[in-house]
Amino acid sequence: MPLKTPICDFGQAAKSFELKSTNNEIVKLNDIKGENGTLIMFICNHCPYVIAVIKDIIEDCKNLEELGIKAVAICSNDSINYPEDSFDKMIKFYKDHNFNFPYLLDESQDVAKIYGAVCTPDFFGYNKNLELQYRGRIRELKNLKPVKTGESDLFKAMKQISKIGRGPKEQTPSMGCGIKWLDN
Repeated sequence: MPLKTPICDFGQAAKSFELKSTNNEIVKLNDIKGENGTLIMFICNHCPYVIAVIKDIIEDCKNLEELGIKAVAICSNDSINYPEDSFDKMIKFYKDHNFNFPYLLDESQDVAKIYGAVCTPDFFGYNKNLELQYRGRIRELKNLKPVKTGESDLFKAMKQISKIGRGPKEQTPSMGCGIKWLDN
């Protein structure tokens, strides 16, 4: 059963992190902070919801970069019980889809926990001051197919954030597979 993201906690500060990218570099929050906003996405390689919108994610992030918004994707899934989300498979997914933003491994799942991420995809849109302004979907899905009606919800919200620093009051939650938590 798909999970939905909670309502946006407007103004919540982005939490710092230091994670390994699929390019074997250490990436920190300040490395990916955009001049007009920052998009932090929790995704994985195998979730049908992520697979359904990955092309839209890539396209939106490319267009958002032109607005001074940088993006990063983080995989926090348990790769022991879900080997399709292993680091090697992340590298392949990154290359196969020509990501134009870093793809990071959250092996300990600490970053997902401090952000309160619940599903894949889970989008956190921040303004230039790293204050949360968007926690919604990328776009409507019907039978795991994106409904193409102009700009995506995510793009429209982030474009607004880049201009006025605030996200839309009305936001439709993102929906996806629950993060695969480690058995502790």
